[in-house]
Amino acid sequence: MNILILGATGFIGSVVAARLVADGHAVTGLGRNPARARLKQPAIDWRQADLSRMTKPQDWKDLLKDQHAVVNCAGALQDGLSDDLAATQADAMLALYAAATRSRPLIVQISARTTGAAGALPFLATKRRADEALAASGLPHLILRPALVLGRNAHGGSSLVRALAAFPLALPLVHAESPVETLSVDDVAEAVSRAVAGGLRGDIDLAAGEVLTLAELVSLHRQWLGLPPARVFSLAPWLTRPVTWLADMAGLLGWRSPLRSTAMTVMSEGIRSKGESGLAATSAAATLAANPSGVQDLWFARLYLLKPLVISGLSAFWLLSGLIPLLSMERASAHFLPFMPEAAATALTLATCLIDLALGAAVLVRPLARRALLGMLAVSSAYLSGGTLLEPALWLDPLGPLVKVLPSLLLTLTALATLDER
Repeated sequence: MNILILGATGFIGSVVAARLVADGHAVTGLGRNPARARLKQPAIDWRQADLSRMTKPQDWKDLLKDQHAVVNCAGALQDGLSDDLAATQADAMLALYAAATRSRPLIVQISARTTGAAGALPFLATKRRADEALAASGLPHLILRPALVLGRNAHGGSSLVRALAAFPLALPLVHAESPVETLSVDDVAEAVSRAVAGGLRGDIDLAAGEVLTLAELVSLHRQWLGLPPARVFSLAPWLTRPVTWLADMAGLLGWRSPLRSTAMTVMSEGIRSKGESGLAATSAAATLAANPSGVQDLWFARLYLLKPLVISGLSAFWLLSGLIPLLSMERASAHFLPFMPEAAATALTLATCLIDLALGAAVLVRPLARRALLGMLAVSSAYLSGGTLLEPALWLDPLGPLVKVLPSLLLTLTALATLDER
């Protein structure tokens, strides 16, 4: 069969795509940035597209041609610079259903439980709107509502669980006693495979039979990482409000943090299914046991929550390095006076300050972050080269103005190395 997968570059979508290729199907993968996926999974026909811009039936006409099934693995947690929930999770899906009425392909929707404390939030409200439209469309369909999905890789909530599990000495948790059901990402792929083969239709919850508390799940991951047991400290939800607010602000700049308010609201009541689905699903312990951790998993877990600190630290460093000289232009420009007229020295000082400020601000914006980090490397190298040639004595300055650039270069390289999200 010919199968189109939306969100095929994601955590769930990539596994579903691999499973359907292994089943012998011709798979077309849709993603916003499929360049790397094209190298990793060359058997898939990759297409670049942004669902948030595919909100009219005619936008789907060419993609749906000759497709026998469409699997929607795309989604977002919250509105922000990188995501438009209404367009991506609702409007695009309604346009897809309208475009599919003639060819009538099977539609498999990877959704979520859309009731409860977070049911009114845009994340679940848009999913619910798409689910209800699909159920009423008359198209052959399967709506899958998986619990927390675990696998060899991690993304979003599962990444946060690994990061919390790697905390040194103790495990600080909010909603530590909230119930959490899980399953393996391979269980989702199996359900999609059965649907494509004609075995599943309707609206199905998918979860393993066990129910763990969040504290138990994090402790299980800590054991999986090979770390000694640690005491769990339950934190009052109000203590995390500053972190949640910062995560929401980061979301507006394009960073997709699992600590945003939507995720915290969902976790406040736990992640539970409505009841038995009749489908077998793998427990958390079995999923982790089937995928033994390596040192790369420990590195990822330890670096995950350090990454936003590295980015914000670099931003502060560059913003301050641009702002402080502006407060004392005469003193800052004095370094250039032996080599150029006063007016030129002042202009050069102003230019470097504005460059520093621009880089410090740009690195906070996710779509600009890579270019900002590369700019930091280039500008830092230029500062070191210029300082060495024009005033080599600065290397011996007690305050170390040139020496201090070296650790900032290493921090910039670290940020570049950990910048990718998938």
